[in-house]
Amino acid sequence: MSEPDLPATDTPTTLAPSPSPTATTPNGHGSAQPSPDWWRTGVLYQIYPRSFADSSGDGVGDLAGIIDRLDYLNNGTPDSLGVDAIWLSPIYPSPGFDVGYDVSDYTGIDPLFGSMADFERLVEESHRRGIRVILDLVLNHTSHLHPWFVASRSGRAGPYSDFYIWRDPSGWVAGRPRRPNNWGSFFGGSAWTWDESRRQFYLHTFLPQQPDLNWRNPAARGALLDVVRTWLGRGVDGFRLDVFNVFFKDAELRSNPRRFGRRRAWARQIHRYDKDQPELVALLADVRAIVDEQPGRMTVGELFTGTVEQAAGYQAPGHLVFDFSMVETPWDAQAFAAAIAAREAAVGPEGWPTIVLSNHDQPRHASRFDDGRLGDARAKVAATLELTLRGTPFLYYGEEIGLRNVPIPPDEIIDPPARRASLFDRWWNRDQARAPMPWGPGPNGGFSRARPWLRMSPEFETRNVAAQDDDSSSLLSFYRRLVWLRRSSRPLQIGAYQEVDVEDRDVLAYVRRLDRQEALVVLSFADREAKVHLPAPDGTGSWRLLLSSHDASEPEDNGRLVLRPLEAAVFARS
Repeated sequence: MSEPDLPATDTPTTLAPSPSPTATTPNGHGSAQPSPDWWRTGVLYQIYPRSFADSSGDGVGDLAGIIDRLDYLNNGTPDSLGVDAIWLSPIYPSPGFDVGYDVSDYTGIDPLFGSMADFERLVEESHRRGIRVILDLVLNHTSHLHPWFVASRSGRAGPYSDFYIWRDPSGWVAGRPRRPNNWGSFFGGSAWTWDESRRQFYLHTFLPQQPDLNWRNPAARGALLDVVRTWLGRGVDGFRLDVFNVFFKDAELRSNPRRFGRRRAWARQIHRYDKDQPELVALLADVRAIVDEQPGRMTVGELFTGTVEQAAGYQAPGHLVFDFSMVETPWDAQAFAAAIAAREAAVGPEGWPTIVLSNHDQPRHASRFDDGRLGDARAKVAATLELTLRGTPFLYYGEEIGLRNVPIPPDEIIDPPARRASLFDRWWNRDQARAPMPWGPGPNGGFSRARPWLRMSPEFETRNVAAQDDDSSSLLSFYRRLVWLRRSSRPLQIGAYQEVDVEDRDVLAYVRRLDRQEALVVLSFADREAKVHLPAPDGTGSWRLLLSSHDASEPEDNGRLVLRPLEAAVFARS
């Protein structure tokens, strides 16, 4: 849906040409041989496979459906979105207690999504288009139906007996076992479940059907690192490491200190001993050593309930860490300026941040920022922020068409924590951010010939890819121009960041600078006209408009610029 009163500009969107980050040549694995730092210059796109495209007609997205849509993601021209990599949420066999994040076979493909041959074809077709493939690795826990856990719970002896974190009771009360410590599950309740067959407790940071692995056990560690090697051998270009900072727990399993005055059970503890243990640093080095055996491979870690400073501390060459501070930032220029400044201070000039506004666990930012009357104007400002800040942008499928949260009736909720949430431990219903991608206005939004596994957006007849594809004022068209502008601009890809004062607290402005090249980004967060004063370019010259979410606006000779309500503009030094 576009806003007629806020048309997009037809201004050319090119800076000085730069080498394409997707230039590739075949390597021995039939993969693409990227430049070593492609992850720094590129744009990554998260796909929730169940919800992207269904080719089989069973109502669930699959690998073949993704292959069918690869040209939409990048066909080598500005008619496509132009992304450099796709990150796939888990595609492994799983009983689905946490919708795929409970893995029962680390090296297989869930038949729900297709076959290994389908996966190999996906890698081949992606690489042919210069698109890298990133897999989601869930290495903190497995499914309780994984053969390792089935063997582990069968007895205290055997090769898998110590693959998980088992402990005896801390005592007995009225014939009932007492838990080893006070640790809680993130999804509510205790993190310990009693197993009658083994007569011990096992640890699960999340659902009881997701027992935590014991990374301190050399055999378990070796088996998990072999999983990394297996997928690298199949040509993947990197991994997203799910909740990686939870891999190690305190060796003595000491209880966490309590925190008072918090509503959710998880927040009522200071999580000192059940995550962020010092042994993690050496493990990350081991993972990177394996990944670095093949040039151009990357990893990105999901920092689980941590700070910007912690995220920066875990970064390493080729290893990014998700910083979710902007996911929690309200629609306010000063709030975003503060969040960016804190991140820049923590990461430092040599570090490399990530840029995330939405993902499969969080409310979609088009809904978070939407005030119900401005169409996609705020979404265009957010898109400009996301694709022009210093760092690697991670787009979430559907955000490029402004897909909103989809209300899910209680009897249709699939997300396990949302189903079991109590009045005192409320949980965000993640299904609302996982709705199927609407490709067109026809039956089921062109997603599937069958009823989708999760209900479609109620706007799918008007908010879909086909409706925005040829509309130059649409959000999709604006995303495409932004991505291809970023691809052509070395300052926007790897330049330094400097906030500048334009004399209006509702406007965020910053310069991206690399050597003698500069780009200026000006973002109005206000639904009113804003008169700002642009800084002079470094050295000689003046600012030339490259892209605006409105009609083209050039600054006056004295540097004054009149911004329309919620305008986003990018300039280069001429």
